[in-house]
Amino acid sequence: MKICFLVPSIFDMRGDVRATVNLATALSARHEVEILSVRRTREQPFFPLKSKVGVRWLIDSRPGRRYLLPRGEMRAEVELWRALRGLRCDVLITTRPSLAVQAARHAPRDAVRVAREWSRPATPAPIKRHYPRLSAVVASTETTRDEWLRTLGEQPPVHLIPDALPVGPLPRSRLDNRIVSAGGRWVPAKAFDRLIRAFAIVADKRPDWRLRLYGGGSEDKRLRNLAGQLGLHNHVFFMGTTPDLPGEFAKASIVAVTSRAETPGMTVIEALGCGVPVMGFDSPRGPGEFVTSGRDGVLVPEGEGEIEAYASALLALIDDERRRQALAAGALETASAYAAPAVAARWEQLLGDLRA
Repeated sequence: MKICFLVPSIFDMRGDVRATVNLATALSARHEVEILSVRRTREQPFFPLKSKVGVRWLIDSRPGRRYLLPRGEMRAEVELWRALRGLRCDVLITTRPSLAVQAARHAPRDAVRVAREWSRPATPAPIKRHYPRLSAVVASTETTRDEWLRTLGEQPPVHLIPDALPVGPLPRSRLDNRIVSAGGRWVPAKAFDRLIRAFAIVADKRPDWRLRLYGGGSEDKRLRNLAGQLGLHNHVFFMGTTPDLPGEFAKASIVAVTSRAETPGMTVIEALGCGVPVMGFDSPRGPGEFVTSGRDGVLVPEGEGEIEAYASALLALIDDERRRQALAAGALETASAYAAPAVAARWEQLLGDLRA
């Protein structure tokens, strides 16, 4: 099959981009795969791509580029409309509702058109109008599938396939470093401020442990100021962005997740794949979508006293090496469901059925 992924920008550092790269790479072993990026924002994609996966873009938005026509949304829509009308592929997989609507309207009808969804529909009206023209919707979690079923009913069919881990073996943590790691975009929804406040309590009682934060974003300055105000200069380290988050997680003994909504959950999945216990809040659409408390991680209730409760649970796990080892074994078992070959096989089965 010739498979095309349509993304807003393959050059961004986002969980959905990482998930798309992993799936495209896995499918490229047996199929011709291309990623069509609406925009190009840097020289190279943030996450490395295998040579078998083709990449092209519609609008070059790198700094210093000039065009005769405006660079606004109107130009993007025109370029996207032209690209979809001229698309030649067997399968088109979109990665954003706005792109799925355009694919439903303009992509060739003889192509299988699938919307890959990670979160609930924000604007139901155009979705209810145009999505019935699609071949299917594929959700990444059970919660997301249920939300799309309530929105769409039975047309088009809504399926559940999880995201894939990177192709190939992941590094495995030996759980012998006194490091807690966390990664992702530094934005309000990820609530890294909760983690820093909780770690201030941990550092006071276990000063030999360190917190490493990987990522970047709009909250950078605020989070650094918070760490300074709490006197955590020697305990919390802002590591910046990395395309190899699993490699960094493998150096940790615990991966902390304090986001209010973990969609997509690539950070959690990658931590499990490295055999690292995950500690998170038991929030709606949070890490509980991927983690079973007591089996492969620990979930702490949200609400009054949540910071103290999170710190207490983190200290308990720090002090119990045998429990960390048991949770790590459970993490590796859970991660097997996200292995690239297994996830790719489920996609191949679905796409084959849709083509038939």
